[in-house]
Formats: sequence, C-alpha cells, structure tokens
Amino acid sequence: MVKKYEFIDKCVEHKHVLIFAAGVATAIIGKKVLESKTVKDAATKGMATVLSAKKDAEETFQDMKENAEDIVVDAHSENKKEIYVESKK
Repeated sequence: MVKKYEFIDKCVEHKHVLIFAAGVATAIIGKKVLESKTVKDAATKGMATVLSAKKDAEETFQDMKENAEDIVVDAHSENKKEIYVESKK
C-alpha cells in the first residue's frame, strides 16, 4: 500500500507533466471524435438545417420588402389623389 501513495506523491510533484499528458490525450481523443462518421453526419445535418433556415429567412425578407414597397406606392398614390382633388365649386 505504501508504494501506491509514493507513486501518487511523485505524480503530484510533477503537475506540469500531468497537464501536458492530459493535453496530448485530449487532442488525440478529440481528433478521433471529430473524424467519426457520427459527428460528420451531425455536422452535415446541422449545416443543411442552417442553410434551409437562411433560405426561408431570405424568402420571408423578400416578401416583406415587396409588401412594404406596395404599401409605399399605395400611400403615395393616396397622397397624390388628396393633393389633386378639384374643389366642388
């Protein structure tokens, strides 16, 4: 039992080495995870969803712009009618 505690004590003394080893392990595991088919499929589906939402937003914006332009044209034509109304005299 004494050897276990000695090993732990030696490891605690070399914190920088442990942090470095943990960083290397994280990089290796992260690379494996990012290269997996599951992550690629999820990223592809996510990107497709984002592009679809972007397309829908652009279509909605275009419809709103056209409606606003129609409202402006109608407002200008009503103003012109009010300005050029002949008196009933």
